[in-house]
Amino acid sequence: MERTIGQVAALAGVTVRTLHHYDQVGLLRPHGRSTGGYRVYDDGDLERLHRVLAYRELGFSLEQVADILDDPQADTGSHLRRQHALVRQRIERLNQVLTHIEHEMEAEKMGISLTPEEQFELFGDWPGEEYAAEAEQRWGESPAWAQSQGRTAAYGPQDWAAIKAEAEQIEGAFAAALAAGVPASDERATDLAQAHREHLQRWFYDCPPAMHRGLGDLYVSDPRFAAHYDERADGLAQYVRDAIHANADRTP
Repeated sequence: MERTIGQVAALAGVTVRTLHHYDQVGLLRPHGRSTGGYRVYDDGDLERLHRVLAYRELGFSLEQVADILDDPQADTGSHLRRQHALVRQRIERLNQVLTHIEHEMEAEKMGISLTPEEQFELFGDWPGEEYAAEAEQRWGESPAWAQSQGRTAAYGPQDWAAIKAEAEQIEGAFAAALAAGVPASDERATDLAQAHREHLQRWFYDCPPAMHRGLGDLYVSDPRFAAHYDERADGLAQYVRDAIHANADRTP
């Protein structure tokens, strides 16, 4: 099927001027000309235009696109595989940027006076910021939330580094206990749960056993927290939750 330049421009969402330019630089020459001398495009031209626009969207220059498309070893499958890989790379990079921005937003909400570099270096994938966001949503009007806000507003980089190191130590010990087959109800696991509760009380807010039990449920029910723990060890989120419940049962 042959189409005029206006039809192709409308179909592809580009301007006629763009198609003229592509023709002038040899990137996309039309299949032929009408009897009136107008450019006429066939399905092969549209397929090439689709590839041109895909690579342009990925940030390639016109010269680079021409080199890629004119490679005699490339076929439709290789183009699709290349574009697929490039899009995945872009998605991964954008996800990294999004995570960084979200970390800065949560840190600002917590009143952390750190540079973006310090925030990213300290927190990584530790969901301490998400603790605060979730706490605000659930307990924003509670004394615990006000207490946490009052404490964290005074913390500096060394404090946050200590918080993260302590949290990492507790989580690592939980993972080791799980790997060793220690039941979540065992005293070794419940002692770790108690250390976790004391960590929250020391740095953020008073956390009685009932509140700690609710946090344990959150680590399983909220995909963010579950992913954080389960990335360290498969099933760790459930294990931590069960240990917290067992500790709450034994704690007055």
